[in-house]
Amino acid sequence: MASLLRCEGVTVRFGGVLACDAISLEVEQGKIVGLIGPNGAGKTTLFNVLTRFEQHDAGHIYYRDRLIDHCHPHQIISFGVARTFQNINLFANQSTLDNILVGAHRLIGNPFSNLYSLPSARRNEAALVRHAMEIAAMLHLSDALDTPVRNLPYGYQKRVELARALASRPEIILLDEPVAGCNDEETAELRGIVQRINREFGITMLMVEHDMSMVMNVCDHIYVITFGANLANGTPAEIRANAQVISAYLGEQVEE
Repeated sequence: MASLLRCEGVTVRFGGVLACDAISLEVEQGKIVGLIGPNGAGKTTLFNVLTRFEQHDAGHIYYRDRLIDHCHPHQIISFGVARTFQNINLFANQSTLDNILVGAHRLIGNPFSNLYSLPSARRNEAALVRHAMEIAAMLHLSDALDTPVRNLPYGYQKRVELARALASRPEIILLDEPVAGCNDEETAELRGIVQRINREFGITMLMVEHDMSMVMNVCDHIYVITFGANLANGTPAEIRANAQVISAYLGEQVEE
């Protein structure tokens, strides 16, 4: 399979702290790839670099073999890259539907037709609303479209953030701890949603997650980093059997 997103030797320093130390990884098109490691290993920093929210000091990032080191976040989104955040980052006072529609901003047509409320703009707006409602239905959010997200349970808010990412019609989504803080029922539901998005819509995913059951059951390939550097990568079975990984991170969780 062709590489969709990859980085080579990405290094990030915050003063005297080496957050990422020559990290390399590759995400094949159509796959779900996991990125795991202890707290402070550099996972979210790497996510921020890949989506250009953070600058890197060395190394290179490629999207479809195009060098994107100097791109800005809005350009990354226009390429078809979307992401969620470790800490929920929604417009709390806005409705679920409005939050989902925010993700569709890259699909808005001619700004002049929108400015003057031309018929083409109205048709485009109606199409985006239909698209948002279809996503909401898939994520079981239809009954919450008019509800301010601040009034939704935590698991619902996680789904709204994922729905917002999907609204941009991405080729790849970077998921930063999608089930963090969710109970067992919410985790199981989100796991099924992630698998469905990948299988039915062919959307590639790179996922940071501490829930090992989620990672081992969903991911096709897993990268492990520790102290900001690559430790291992392989299939879930290979990672389970890797003595270095067990010693550095997984421990008894693998046996469980």
